[in-house]
Amino acid sequence: MIISNIEVIPGRQVATHLGMVQGNTVRAKHAGKDIMAGFKNIFGGELKSYTELLTEAREEAVARMIRQAESIGANAVLNVRFSTSSISAGAAELFAYGTAVVLEE
Repeated sequence: MIISNIEVIPGRQVATHLGMVQGNTVRAKHAGKDIMAGFKNIFGGELKSYTELLTEAREEAVARMIRQAESIGANAVLNVRFSTSSISAGAAELFAYGTAVVLEE
């Protein structure tokens, strides 16, 4: 499965446009990690626990998007984008979406 954030793959032609596919996940912060992140806010630095949380969420959302694309016969997802939104205090959704296509071989 080819995944790309551009609209075309150089040297390849889109044979069939299958429509939008998507994947999402909602993740909540861990209370203990939230306390440690609070200290980082005071002293500065990367919030590594949040970076890991978002990386895992992004990977899960992309995996779900790929499964949906495979289920409709796609061999590529083009123009992939990500979106995040706050669901509630301490929980956020990460959403991945793109256009499922069949590329000529």
